[in-house]
Amino acid sequence: MPQDAGHHTSTVAEGYAGDITPQKAYEWMISGQAVLVDVRTDAEREWVGFVPGAVAVAWKQWPGMALNADFDQAIRSAAQGKALALLCRSGVRSVAAAKRASELGLTAYNILGGFEGDPDDQAHRGHKNGWRHAGLPWKQN
Repeated sequence: MPQDAGHHTSTVAEGYAGDITPQKAYEWMISGQAVLVDVRTDAEREWVGFVPGAVAVAWKQWPGMALNADFDQAIRSAAQGKALALLCRSGVRSVAAAKRASELGLTAYNILGGFEGDPDDQAHRGHKNGWRHAGLPWKQN
């Protein structure tokens, strides 16, 4: 499905429920239709910012960006019987996490562009797409 500027539809993906825009993820979160899960590291949420109300379940963690051994248990707990909208930095790790959540029997969507969005021509993030660029709620410590 195309993602028109005026229509926030989801696209079908292989191995997980699909891709959704940050706007759709926010709508689902505030309506209680889905749980927003931030799969970035604790350090990323601390340094770059976080989404109030999102559940933190890191896909990988420092040191060494090793897979989070508690991911399966934590993502099951976060779901609470609802769909999951997964957020990472740019929408890459959240695809892997969505695939794993789907393997666990959960309905998981990837949020396109992630928190920071794709890099622009100068390799800066936050100017093209993603949660922050969309002007959705976030905070920084």
